[in-house]
Amino acid sequence: MTATSTADLVTAARAAGRGVAAFNVITLEHAEAIAAAAEGAGLPVVLQVSENAVAFHGGRAAPLLAAAVRLAEAAAVPVAVHLDHVTDEDLVRAGAAAGVTSVMYDASTLPYEENVRATARVAAWAHARGLWIEAELGAVGGKDGAHAPGVRTDPDEAAAFTAATGVDALAVAVGSSHAMTARTARLDHVLIARLRAAVSVPLVLHGSSGVPDEELHRAVVSGMVKVNIGTALNVAFTSAVRDHLDAYPAVVDPRRYLRPARDAMTATAQHLLRIVSRAAPPSPSDGSALTS
Repeated sequence: MTATSTADLVTAARAAGRGVAAFNVITLEHAEAIAAAAEGAGLPVVLQVSENAVAFHGGRAAPLLAAAVRLAEAAAVPVAVHLDHVTDEDLVRAGAAAGVTSVMYDASTLPYEENVRATARVAAWAHARGLWIEAELGAVGGKDGAHAPGVRTDPDEAAAFTAATGVDALAVAVGSSHAMTARTARLDHVLIARLRAAVSVPLVLHGSSGVPDEELHRAVVSGMVKVNIGTALNVAFTSAVRDHLDAYPAVVDPRRYLRPARDAMTATAQHLLRIVSRAAPPSPSDGSALTS
C-alpha cells in the first residue's frame, strides 16, 4: 500500500464519527512499533515527527522523515506522515521536501494577532504545495500539569482564528497537557462540543497520553478527530528497557532490549488505536497499566 495523506485520514475519520490516532516518532523503533500496531489493529494511523525530535537528531529532518515515509509506503494499512509542533518555517519547507503530507505550525505562544499573521502566511505557502495545515489556539501546556480553565480555547476566538488563517485543523486546549505520565487528565467535554459547533475544521487533541481510555472515547464522541499521543509510548519503551536490563544486567547488545521496548510500544499503540477509532468499547479500567 502506498502512503496516504493526513487530510484523507482525518476526513474519513470525521465522516465516520470516529478519531484517528497520531503517534510521535522519536526513533526508528517508534515508527516501526506504530506501523506494526496499525497493521495488527487493521486501522489507519499518523506517524508524526516533532520539531523537538528533529532537534534530537541534530537538526536534520530528512533521515527520520525519510524512514517514516518509507514505512508508511510499505504498510498494509493507510499510514500518513506529519510534522508536528513546528515553529521554524525552514523546517516546514524541509518537511515538504522530505515528503510529509501535513504540518502542525505552532505559533500559539505568540499574541493572538501575531499567531494569526504567522499561521496565515505558513498556511498559504503550504496550501500552494498541497500540504494540510494544523494550528493551535489556547495553551495545551507542557510539563507543568493540565492547564488552568482561563487559558482554554474560546469557541468564538477559534471560529475567528480558523476563518482568518485558513487552517485545515485546529488543536485546542480542553484539559489535557503534554508529557503527562499518569492518566489522570479530565477533559471539558462541554467545551469540546461547543468548539465543534463553532468551527468548520476538525479538532485535534494534544497531550492525550494523560487522558484515560473513557475520556479519550468521550472526547471523540464530543467532537475530537485527530488525537495526538507521545508520552505513553515513551513510558512503554523505557519501562521495557529497564525491565530487561534489570533481568539481564550483562547485556550490551542494544537489540536485546530494543526488541522488547519496540514490542511494548506496539502493544500500547494498538490499544490506544482501538480506543480512539472506537473499534472497541472503552475499557472499564482507567488504563493506568499503560503508564505503570
